[in-house]
Amino acid sequence: MSTSERQPIVNASAGMLRGTRAAGVRRFFGVPYAASPTGELRFEPPQRALWSGELDATERGATAPQRIRSMPGLDVHPLIGNGWVEGDEYLTLNIWAPDEPADDLPVMVFIHGGGFVLGSKDAPVQDGSAFARDGVICVALNYRLGVEGFLPIPGVPTNLGLRDMLCGLQWVQANIGAFGGDPDNVTVFGESAGAMAIADLVTSPLAKGLFRRAIIQSGHGAMTRDIPVAQRLVRKLAKLLKVSPDGAGFASVPSGQALDALEKVSQPTMRLNLRDAEGREPVFGISRFIPVHGDDVLPDKPLEALKKGAGAEVEVLIGSNAEEMNLYLVPTGVREKVGKLLAWFMLSRSQPRAWSALKAYGLGKKKAGHVLTEALHDFVFRWPARRLAEEHRGRTHVYEFDWRSPRYDGQLGAAHGMELPFVFDTLATVTGPEGLCGMAPPQELATRMHAIWVGFARDGSLPWAPFDRETRLVYRMAAGKAEYEPRMPAADFLP
Repeated sequence: MSTSERQPIVNASAGMLRGTRAAGVRRFFGVPYAASPTGELRFEPPQRALWSGELDATERGATAPQRIRSMPGLDVHPLIGNGWVEGDEYLTLNIWAPDEPADDLPVMVFIHGGGFVLGSKDAPVQDGSAFARDGVICVALNYRLGVEGFLPIPGVPTNLGLRDMLCGLQWVQANIGAFGGDPDNVTVFGESAGAMAIADLVTSPLAKGLFRRAIIQSGHGAMTRDIPVAQRLVRKLAKLLKVSPDGAGFASVPSGQALDALEKVSQPTMRLNLRDAEGREPVFGISRFIPVHGDDVLPDKPLEALKKGAGAEVEVLIGSNAEEMNLYLVPTGVREKVGKLLAWFMLSRSQPRAWSALKAYGLGKKKAGHVLTEALHDFVFRWPARRLAEEHRGRTHVYEFDWRSPRYDGQLGAAHGMELPFVFDTLATVTGPEGLCGMAPPQELATRMHAIWVGFARDGSLPWAPFDRETRLVYRMAAGKAEYEPRMPAADFLP
């Protein structure tokens, strides 16, 4: 077999690429969609990547600077990758395409999660081979994180991480045809922070025409900050780093040193008020680093933009997992340890009517830690996702992932991130004694859920009717049926 037969070559408009092939799938890894964000470009909008000759696209390459946080008894590496793989060239993407020549194939672009401070395109759980096997070109991209990507430093362009995603989507528009993809049939999908970013981009005037459909997994558009509020974080970090709170000051700090400060400022004990004018902290302490609104990327709060009709041309599939916060509160033991006062204190840092909210979820009738967890499922993820569905003026469908993992003596349940191996049909990556899904997750559900995502990307079809304020139809993935979902208690406490 010749080298060209073993290593497929694609002549894209950006240049020639040499990848690998196996099991009916062509793979192109570490493809630069933007120039290295280092030196003078570290805090600049992404610039076009240039290369000459044939680019070796057989290695995954570097990742954005980050540090992985471990969880007791859980192997997190399949979910978020191996952490910081150092290297200048990390604004890159991976492409999985069918081996058989074809034209006008549907395209799916995945944006990873990780609280806007960690994660990469290379996490094993999000391998795109199954999509390619089923006739879809799958793309996954890296973007700037933390200080470089989501800190509104005075004198520096805002939302650099979102600008990276826009640049990656523009690269797809210009180049995906060379792989057999249809640039007019792009579905962008993501999980957690990636889903939050997609919900934001649905409303962005800079994203118009870059995708036809959006799948928002465990995300929504309510996690953005006013720039003046977010700049409190800028000043806190500058003080920790002993630099001026501007572009020159942060440019003088090496990435490793910036990560040290990021870890310090992310501690729950750090005194830092990031509440908005109504006294709410939209991220509930999960991450200090999120997109901001009030610039050219997000002129308005995403929910307000949706009310004005932004993104109405985009077909949206949005959903959440039934027990999202279990990922954060079960492995750590917090759910069982928290008493009434601590539950109130934890929620009061983000919600001005914390006592009333906890009582609405049964405080005094159930264990306080369980009440807090159930409230946070709805406050952080489930109800804001329904609010996006209510306000989006285009066609919108809602799902709920309800399969319960048996991990942690059956207490992990339908936690955050649990849907990923079912969407990508990669259950083997999270199966085992420390795997997210335990020892025997149901392949039938992965086959069915993956097929739903493929069908939506292909032509927008879904096996249940759209969501509206009256019918409130939500499709339960494990149950395999759509049903009316009543209004949540959180509705009385959130915008």
